[in-house]
Amino acid sequence: MTDAAHPVTGLDEVVHQRVRLGILTVTHEARRVEFGYLRTQLELTAGNLSKHLSVLEEAGLIEVEKGYEGRRGRTWITLTDSGAAALNEEIGRLKQLIARVETSGS
Repeated sequence: MTDAAHPVTGLDEVVHQRVRLGILTVTHEARRVEFGYLRTQLELTAGNLSKHLSVLEEAGLIEVEKGYEGRRGRTWITLTDSGAAALNEEIGRLKQLIARVETSGS
C-alpha cells in the first residue's frame, strides 16, 4: 500500500450526489439539454430538478439559459468547462475505486 490518500477522499460532494452526477452526465453527452428532457430522463419532479440545478449553477458547473421556443418558455442547461473537469475528476476517482475493489479479490 502507498501513503497516498484513498480515492474516496477526493470525491466531490456536489458532483457525487446521484441526481447531480446524472445531470452532469446527461448534459455532457448532449452538450446542451432542455429541462424537460433532463426531468424525464432522471425521473424527477420539476422542483427537485430545479434545486439540483441551482446547486450546480452556484458551483459554476453548469450554465442555465432561459428563452422561448415558439411561444413556450424553455430552459436549457449547458456544462461549463469547470463542470466537464469536475465530472472527469469524479469519473477518474470512481475508476480508481473500482480498480481497488477488483484487485483486492472477493
